[in-house]
Amino acid sequence: MMTMEYHNPVLLSATVDGLDIKPDGIYVDVTFGGGGHSKEIMKRLGPNGKLFGFDQDEDAFTNALPDERFVLIPENFRYIKRFLRFHNVKSVDGILADLGVSSHQFDVPERGFSTRFDAELDMRMSKKNDLDAFKVVNEYDEANLKRVFLDYGELKIAPALARTIIEAREKKTIKTTDELKLILSKFLPDQFKNKILAQIYQAIRIEVNQEMDVLKEFLEQSLEILNTGGRLSIISYHSLEDRLVKRFMKNGMFEGEPERDFYGNFSVPFKTIGKLIVPDEAEIKSNNRARSAKLRIAEKR
Repeated sequence: MMTMEYHNPVLLSATVDGLDIKPDGIYVDVTFGGGGHSKEIMKRLGPNGKLFGFDQDEDAFTNALPDERFVLIPENFRYIKRFLRFHNVKSVDGILADLGVSSHQFDVPERGFSTRFDAELDMRMSKKNDLDAFKVVNEYDEANLKRVFLDYGELKIAPALARTIIEAREKKTIKTTDELKLILSKFLPDQFKNKILAQIYQAIRIEVNQEMDVLKEFLEQSLEILNTGGRLSIISYHSLEDRLVKRFMKNGMFEGEPERDFYGNFSVPFKTIGKLIVPDEAEIKSNNRARSAKLRIAEKR
């Protein structure tokens, strides 16, 4: 049975509105989670419509929608093209992604995602992953730890964080989130403690789950499988994700500029739809995790 407590869907109407759903279309929700966005898509589909959901987290499978128009694929959405083809689907009319960590994943202490709980260092979105937070913290060399905190946490203190972890683990293996917090406590002044901790956790989590690589692979494949006029509706929660999404929607690339034609015009694969959408005060008040959400919508030309 689906439970909305599993994950309170952010920007629900706006995200699904952005798909401009055709009743007989084929759609994909690549971050199924608690099924909130998927349920709204299903309301707008006719009897011949189809929705595919992706989720690599085994906990999400209990939320599968009991509808023959819906298929839940238990895989990471970096494999969207491969697994849609397995279901004889080569092109779709719209793709929705609600990036980041679900409320459920934050709220289950043993997953290790939340700064609020003590837990073993894990942070895997799929328990099938070999890499976890324990390995990052205890086995990465200093240069790699520095890279993780600098690139994914955008922390200027990355070199000092890396050195402190290296020195601490030479004396004793770091096993839990509380042990990590204690080791790094000198970098956590009271007024900035939550912000810096969130950046540290985010950096490790992104590394563990290869989130930036996954997002790039997904965006490139979405361009391949969307029909002309098909929509991409994506919610991101931090600047690293949002910059990638914004840039890709603008010119279909992550770096550089698209080539100009003979007349000096850019040829870009997407048309952005509307402006950036963020939650209003009422939604943030009812769902604090919506506060950093940014929704961007694009249509394939």
